Amino acid sequence: MPKRRATITAVGHYVPEKVLTNRDLEKMVDTTDEWIRTRTGIEERRILEQGATSDLGAKAVAALLKNRGMRADEVEIIIVATVTPDMFFPSTACLVQEKVQAKNAWGFDVSAACSGFLFALITGAQFIETGAYKRVVVVGADKMSSITDYTDRNNCILFGDAAGAVLLEPTDDPSAGILDHILRCDGSGEAALHMRGGGSLNPPTHETVDKRLHYLYQDGKAVFKVAVVGMADVSVEIVERNGLKGTDIDWLVPHQANLRIIDATAKRMGIDKSKVMININRYGNTTAATIPLCLSEWWQSGMLRKDQKIVLAAFGAGYTWGSVLVRWTAEHQA
Repeated sequence: MPKRRATITAVGHYVPEKVLTNRDLEKMVDTTDEWIRTRTGIEERRILEQGATSDLGAKAVAALLKNRGMRADEVEIIIVATVTPDMFFPSTACLVQEKVQAKNAWGFDVSAACSGFLFALITGAQFIETGAYKRVVVVGADKMSSITDYTDRNNCILFGDAAGAVLLEPTDDPSAGILDHILRCDGSGEAALHMRGGGSLNPPTHETVDKRLHYLYQDGKAVFKVAVVGMADVSVEIVERNGLKGTDIDWLVPHQANLRIIDATAKRMGIDKSKVMININRYGNTTAATIPLCLSEWWQSGMLRKDQKIVLAAFGAGYTWGSVLVRWTAEHQA
């Protein structure tokens, strides 16, 4: 009996209207448009002025439901990947469920930073593959502006706000959908990328606020060194262990953290840059949202088509990293 697989049948995304450009940042910190572009590939990013991560996620889910032509009450599970939850509890998934009125769904959050969407995607796929559920919504959403220190010129240039969502449904075609995955973590990376304030280690006090512990901290050089290797390694590994070559892959869908990391991953895989999804120039690093945002934009444009083989790859805080091999099944509707 063929293995029941999970496949992505619909996508949706949302980005806020407010644009924060490199020129805007020049007025806020000691930086330049040229410096940002040459080192990161970012030109602008979006900022959510009113609302929270659940608002971003709910709008992405609403777009997904419209694209699929299904009702919210048909959704069975909502999994939200985020490091910027509205609050510790209830979960952001609960808040998204309420906002889209998915009254028959249960859900939970996944915290794996920039790898969060991949971790949530594979978690959601298990519910489909076991036969327990038929419609699982996986959301990657982050309001990074809420934890970004806009006096830190090295990190404030990197991040933006957005959300993307995918719908997982079952397929009996063993060659379709989510074919393979590699997920990893290494807690020794905590020192280089973290937000130390607000949790049980450092509950909020005047002191934690004064020390700016409630903002994201990143040692950019340290993270770059491991990310550029880690993301490339798992991307090459998943292709090779499935008997494929870089030339067999139609799209590389990398986490949008830094254009140099993306280019290095594509080069290691032997994939031409024309087959790499890149929107970091317009949105910056939206953490858990980057990969589903790419998928939704490329599907919407008609460039992501049925039967194409794609590799999703990410590296984030933890450290966490991973890759997923997918044969795309969501047909584009003009």
